[in-house]
Amino acid sequence: MKYISEAVERYREQILAAERYIWQNPETGYKEYKTSQYLAEQFEALGYALTYAEGITGFYTTVDTGREGPEVLVLAELDSVICPAHKDADPETGAVHACGHHAQCAALLGIAAALRDEAVLEGLSGKIRLCAVPAEELLEIEYRTKLRADGKIKYFGGKTEFLSRGYFDGVSLALLVHVATAFAIERGNVGCLVKSIVYKGKAAHAGGAPWDGKNALYAANCGLNAVNAIRETFCETDTIRVHPIITHGGDMVNAIPETVRLESYVRGKSFEAIEKASSKVNRALTGAALSLGTGIEITDIPGYAPFHSDDGLYRLATEAAGLALPDVPFHALDRFSSGSTDLGELSCVMPVVQPYCGGARGASHGADYELYDPVSATVTSAKWQLCILKLLLSDGARRAKEIVDAYKPLFASKEKFFAYLDSFFSQGERISYHENGTATVRID
Repeated sequence: MKYISEAVERYREQILAAERYIWQNPETGYKEYKTSQYLAEQFEALGYALTYAEGITGFYTTVDTGREGPEVLVLAELDSVICPAHKDADPETGAVHACGHHAQCAALLGIAAALRDEAVLEGLSGKIRLCAVPAEELLEIEYRTKLRADGKIKYFGGKTEFLSRGYFDGVSLALLVHVATAFAIERGNVGCLVKSIVYKGKAAHAGGAPWDGKNALYAANCGLNAVNAIRETFCETDTIRVHPIITHGGDMVNAIPETVRLESYVRGKSFEAIEKASSKVNRALTGAALSLGTGIEITDIPGYAPFHSDDGLYRLATEAAGLALPDVPFHALDRFSSGSTDLGELSCVMPVVQPYCGGARGASHGADYELYDPVSATVTSAKWQLCILKLLLSDGARRAKEIVDAYKPLFASKEKFFAYLDSFFSQGERISYHENGTATVRID
């Protein structure tokens, strides 16, 4: 693999410059305008023709070896998280790459640069699709809800949106290397459902006549407590996580809060577990509103499918680590992460793997996150990914074909998957109050 290493090393400074630029210009999902443009310009300077996502950020390009074989998708995520307490956060937006996605983008650039070298492509069959994809971090729900209402997106996750638009059509398997504290691989990630919750009360003077109001904030607090009270009913094997936040708690201190907004996920290891837990959460939230006589609107939005790393790709990525990183400790972990990723959607219809490269320290998404070793997170990551591609696509793409043939999709087609995913969309008032003092409650 010496020639792969040498090909990447020729672009070391360009790769590291990309890491610094993107770190210094963090942008959240579907807002990665500078990031997408910068990376696109770097690709075009290398001679790539790009296909841009229509109306949103992101792009892809295809490298054709000229020999028959499967097409492998190699991904990097454009977006940042929000952590205003981080010393390098954007002072206006609070955005910061305390997720390591900026290093993914720099590594993707290194892969693209190295693939211009004929020696790297020699002996490979099939195609390689390089994709800079937006909006992996599932945040700013209100903003994305508006994008969806305006017809600009249908799905909140960038990979889900790209998959639905056909940008991954023709791809047979996919790869993304995430940045972490060590070189490692896991079996997968839990999925999640997104909730947008609005408690609807009645405003009144908080000092003069509070009895004339209906306190939406108190109802929301009761709802949060009710959710906490049902946590012990979640089975440990389902890896359920529910973590709501209040995004709007009232308008002024001397008025009974009329409208209070919450956002939450319901995470779980399977679709069935997510659906069951979501129903319990809706019941708890709605019961709290009923107890105080307020209204409540709950919007359920499909977040991310549970991600299952393909066994064949898991083994191959581990093998590639031994070749590309012979002196670096590598951890093959037989466990699921309780975080979520929109790679889950791809894993429902094709073999996918997400290994981790080292170079970061501090809490992921936290104020102390940093890259202490940007070379490992970018340059070394690019070498490892190219080694994975080499193993997949050498010998007439034999290994890639074997993995594709052995894969058993959760859904028979992309269309059937999206039909199921769309069944999670749910919106509306959950309580109807009647003049006779009764009420009708909707839980689902």
